[in-house]
Amino acid sequence: MLSYQHIYHAGNLADVHKHSLLSWMLAYLTRKDKPLSYLETHAGRAIYDLSDTPALKTGEALQGIGRARKWFGADHPYGKVLDAITREHGADAYPGSPLLAAKLLRETDSLHLAELHPGEFAALDLAMSPYPVKCHYRDGFEMAFALTPPTPRRGLMLIDPSFEIKTDYVDIPRHIGKLAKAWNVGIIALWYPILTSKLHQPMLSALMGAHPDALRHEVAFAPARPGHGMIGSGLFVINPPFGLKEEAAKLAAKFRSLPK
Repeated sequence: MLSYQHIYHAGNLADVHKHSLLSWMLAYLTRKDKPLSYLETHAGRAIYDLSDTPALKTGEALQGIGRARKWFGADHPYGKVLDAITREHGADAYPGSPLLAAKLLRETDSLHLAELHPGEFAALDLAMSPYPVKCHYRDGFEMAFALTPPTPRRGLMLIDPSFEIKTDYVDIPRHIGKLAKAWNVGIIALWYPILTSKLHQPMLSALMGAHPDALRHEVAFAPARPGHGMIGSGLFVINPPFGLKEEAAKLAAKFRSLPK
């Protein structure tokens, strides 16, 4: 979707959910001295200025990381990266998932990021230039199919579409089925919104039917503004790493402490 720009939503509660669990998984994978692959299908621009007008217009960051930052100390991989980005870029900087991955992974690891929006890709390519990362100006699923199974075979793929294309809800279970078959040892993580319209529910039913051993984790929160249709955030993780279920449960307790 070439109109979508994540700056309007960067640092919101869905980002906190997704990014904190992603950071935990990447840190877990790097405990072993074995290289890994990280693939991301919808990368965005990698770093966001939360003082920009679009971010201030929605107020989602203030309601999100503005309230949740205290949950993550320097002993948590997400908190570790947030601290590093603040030191390097200032208090209003927020890392997207590509920068989280670049900070948490090693030079021996392989990172592939796809982005199709021309402006977002240019910003992504610039932000990632100091790191050993390959940025792909192409459709994310095209990249995923072209590289799967990746080398090294050990690793994680994040699928984080905008879902502004309604056919995503139908296409994604089919795409994930093909990717999981081609990369049966890979961790495949899909982020999805929890919507008042319940548009996400048939997709989740299809995914759960095809991948019964996957971890489905959801958190609920108040809509960002009156009439906003997203009331929660979900992650569907195939081949979840050991301990992720327990980490997700701890995070869910934090979300339950938020005012409704």
